[in-house]
Amino acid sequence: MKSYNILVCEDDVAIANSIEIFLKNQNYNIFKAYDGLEGLKIFKENKIDLVIMDLMMPNLSGEEAIIKLREISYVPIIILSAKSEDMDKITGLNIGADDYITKPFNNLELIARVNSAIRRFYSYQVKKVNDDIIEIGGVKLNTLEKTANVDGKTVHLTSIEYDILELLMKNPNRVFSIDEIYERIWNEPALDSKTVTVHIRRIREKIEIDPKNPMYIKVAWGLGYKFEGD
Repeated sequence: MKSYNILVCEDDVAIANSIEIFLKNQNYNIFKAYDGLEGLKIFKENKIDLVIMDLMMPNLSGEEAIIKLREISYVPIIILSAKSEDMDKITGLNIGADDYITKPFNNLELIARVNSAIRRFYSYQVKKVNDDIIEIGGVKLNTLEKTANVDGKTVHLTSIEYDILELLMKNPNRVFSIDEIYERIWNEPALDSKTVTVHIRRIREKIEIDPKNPMYIKVAWGLGYKFEGD
């Protein structure tokens, strides 16, 4: 069984140590950093499979670190922060995080979200799919490589963005409610479904010529979203 490497960026030593204990019990290898710069250094020097990122850290904030990480990698990033306002969560997702957990946090919830993110992002590497290409209009997905192309150009999606787009493209013209999208992608009850809206907006910005007048991802008012195509 593969043991994944997780980078914990957290300036509170006690919290970092407790996360290490919980996740080591789940057979994860843990790397710890106590500020954003140290986190980036460790990430570049090691094969990291998932990042847990605090936001309020010295030297380089969590937000700045996430932006720099997204320039070089699309591994799952889970924000773990005392910032609990909706705008903080939206900002975190918009800059590239895949999930957001507020402090104080439940240890079992953190483990569940880490397991879910790892499973979503890396499961494609062991799946055997007969037809691994989905192509609608100018959008093409390779479900084995988990890559996206629009009009022949590579589009960089986070793991969550990719999973949402794949769900919609595998079911063209079918309307999915926001809650249903959340439950299918996050594998848990839809407790924070507005997160879906943020991710849909980010996907549109990457695949649509005019995100405000989308060709592909259409809203069915009062119902949800669909990918329009043949």
